[in-house]
Amino acid sequence: MRPGACSLAGAARAGSIRGARLGWAGRYDPAGFWTPAGGGGMRGHQLRIPRTAAPHSLLQDHSGEQRVTNIELFFDLVYVFAVTQMSHHLLARPDVEGGLQTALLLALVWWAWVYTTWATNWLDARRIPVRLMLIALMLVSLVLSAALPGAFGSRGLIVAGAYVLMQVGRSAFVAIAGRGRRVDKIFTRVTVWSVASGCVWVAGAFAGGHARELVWLAALGVDLLGDKTGFWTPGMGATTSDEWTIAGGHFAERCQAFIIIALGESIVVIGQALSVRPDVGAAVVTAFGTAFAGSVALWWIYFDRSAEDGARVIAGSPDPGRLANSAYHLIHPVMVAGIIVAASADQEVLAHPGAAGRTATSWMVIGGPVLFLAGHVLFKRVIWGVISWPRVTAAAALLLLLFLAPHVTALVLNIVVVLVLVAVAAGDRFNLRGAAVTAGPRDSPAAAGPPGSPDLEQPGPPA
Repeated sequence: MRPGACSLAGAARAGSIRGARLGWAGRYDPAGFWTPAGGGGMRGHQLRIPRTAAPHSLLQDHSGEQRVTNIELFFDLVYVFAVTQMSHHLLARPDVEGGLQTALLLALVWWAWVYTTWATNWLDARRIPVRLMLIALMLVSLVLSAALPGAFGSRGLIVAGAYVLMQVGRSAFVAIAGRGRRVDKIFTRVTVWSVASGCVWVAGAFAGGHARELVWLAALGVDLLGDKTGFWTPGMGATTSDEWTIAGGHFAERCQAFIIIALGESIVVIGQALSVRPDVGAAVVTAFGTAFAGSVALWWIYFDRSAEDGARVIAGSPDPGRLANSAYHLIHPVMVAGIIVAASADQEVLAHPGAAGRTATSWMVIGGPVLFLAGHVLFKRVIWGVISWPRVTAAAALLLLLFLAPHVTALVLNIVVVLVLVAVAAGDRFNLRGAAVTAGPRDSPAAAGPPGSPDLEQPGPPA
């Protein structure tokens, strides 16, 4: 770009350019392009110059780095309670039906949370109207979470109504806040689909027995179909991933926060299970230590390398909306499910460390880590395009433990599972050290490209 482009960009952020330093005039259109009106060698060309939000706009200014705000973290606190409720629901129904019900509730809770994350990526959470909107969503989320144990009983309408109110209200708020901008049309489409799926969610609340589960599963299918089709709407068409111009680093950090929420709930479960024990013998102490080590191992596997590296990749991606939707929006709940199941297993092992041959306990002890590893394999596949064979191998080894489960106590089984997780975490660390030793000058951080570039991941993505 010719000298003086900075002054042009500054003028463009105001929405139009009138007599800029080089004497050019032009307009910044809603599609994201600045078009000179004439003069210079720029006539007839379009420049993609980011426009910051107007002084009184509720939209986020994406011209700089976007950080997670305190109000977003405050909003997350409700979901610690929601995760706990789902863990207790699984413990109360440790069978196939209970597992499917918990999975359906997790999908509902995750959908409510993650669409708020999409919204706050566009909205400026420092503005009072946005803060009030988040606080209102927080209140409705608390009501929803409190009603989760009775979701398939007498409180189904409360759960469905709270969810629909959040989805429709939030989307409409963003559409109104973004009037005249691209986000307006995006969230208008989302609002239409939220109303459509909301009708099915509410209808399911009036059904009883297994019919409610089936209708709510269909409602979830409508939500997924909307996401898959780009929220295609008659007369408006569909959105594309490049229209979801988000701050990738912010989105990644928010989803990492939910992983922390789930792991935090597992720590609470471990402590609570120990506190209610009338007697604390060697077996209970061992179960407590094993459960804690398991939570640490899950944290280490996700956060030691791949969380930060993945955030850099999406932050530097030319299409962050696509990565946010696939690697974070759709895949992260699989890891969250694994943590919830593992937390339920820890509580069961602490309550009955010497029990052997309990099918439900064995499946939870093994199934939780397998779900987590499977989700992490998918995450790494989408972000880096590689398959993490150490995690695939570990998941296969854990499934083979199902043949051992009937012959050992729950405590012994949990110890073996945690040892496998620790081996995966340790393997990542050894791979990192080996890569650092063999890396040449081009592979050093100083020689790497900008954040998110392939060179930054040299000598390769996390194992």
